[in-house]
Amino acid sequence: MHSNARDIVVFTGVSHAIIHTYELSIPILVVIWLLEFPVTTATLGIVVTVGYGLFGIGALPGGVLADRFSARTLIIAGLGGMGLSFLALSFAESVLTIAIALGGWGIAASVYHPAALSLISTGVRDRGTGFAYHGMAGNAGIALGPLLTASLLILFDWQTVTRLLVIPTIGVIGYALTTDFDEMAAVNTDDERATDRSISLSGFVADSRALFTVGFLLALGIVMMNGLFYRGTLTFLPEVLGEFLPPMGDLIQPSGEGSPVAEAFDTSSYLYAVLLTVGIGGQYVGGKLSDRLAPTRGLTVVFGSLVVIAIGFVPAARAGLPSLLLVSGLLGFFLFALQPLYQATIAEYTPPDGRGVSYGYTYLVSFGVGAAGAAIAGVLLSTFDVLGTLLTLSAFPAVGVVFSVLLSRWDD
Repeated sequence: MHSNARDIVVFTGVSHAIIHTYELSIPILVVIWLLEFPVTTATLGIVVTVGYGLFGIGALPGGVLADRFSARTLIIAGLGGMGLSFLALSFAESVLTIAIALGGWGIAASVYHPAALSLISTGVRDRGTGFAYHGMAGNAGIALGPLLTASLLILFDWQTVTRLLVIPTIGVIGYALTTDFDEMAAVNTDDERATDRSISLSGFVADSRALFTVGFLLALGIVMMNGLFYRGTLTFLPEVLGEFLPPMGDLIQPSGEGSPVAEAFDTSSYLYAVLLTVGIGGQYVGGKLSDRLAPTRGLTVVFGSLVVIAIGFVPAARAGLPSLLLVSGLLGFFLFALQPLYQATIAEYTPPDGRGVSYGYTYLVSFGVGAAGAAIAGVLLSTFDVLGTLLTLSAFPAVGVVFSVLLSRWDD
């Protein structure tokens, strides 16, 4: 990997880890807020949903901006906004101020994915590998962020912890300001962004019409199936794992007896973190596959594997701890292997100067529409048992197989 590509991957990778560290620190802080503020779980759930919702909804306007301005500038601005939001959060004295701070974080974070993925797709020639490293770094933040936050809460109060989480952001901004790289090194100069970078509704509509080919719509369908299955399985997975694990929580509690953090982290939470960590390997393999074969073929295999895993998860979990660990690891591996594959697929069906808005639509569908997967899983778990829930959720990767095959045939 050349130095230009390496600088882009380092910048976006570390930024990706930070954004997901922020994202996954919020549920840990919720445990503390429920104790410190006179608020119900329902109200605090709505407050947190505001931040997460804006994270997804803002991806589309973030994509529009990514096609008009420097991706590096947008990422730096987003990192700065996230840092300032968490700094403001540390001074929150009411649920209302928490809502405002989290809303600010969601808006600032929303620009990241379309800008970063656009940057990788136009600045890194081996973009599948670039997507893989980017995804692996994100998984590191997803897996280690909650454990880092919980560990800091053992030593400090939550206000200090939120301030400490700002420090890595300052470091990444400093790195970006002192590093120079070519954002368009992987595309022909004829494909560079138009000199007219003004933002208008008519321009957005025109860009969208140019994007919405049959191939792009099928690719968005693939992204939607990924998002629904991702949120549907991961949201309640710690609770599901707890039904099959032996009572080992007392042996590996991360802090003192009676601590709210200790109560939040039982054995299932640690297995959940391990599952997310295994996803780093899935990201790497998925990215490498997208550089060596048609991404649609990789998507077909991975979606098909997830169908088998979802159907076989409960029987494997009931067979004992070794098989539970195996099927959990396979779920984490294949679930995250999807991401670089669908990211590369989106790049295949969009022009370089429309890459930002295309990833805006991608993450609007993945984070926005995909968020419904959590509600669907919640309804299913309240209606059926775990087996019935996972059997129903397996319909999403099954439809993903169909979309992947159709897209592959469309190319032919």
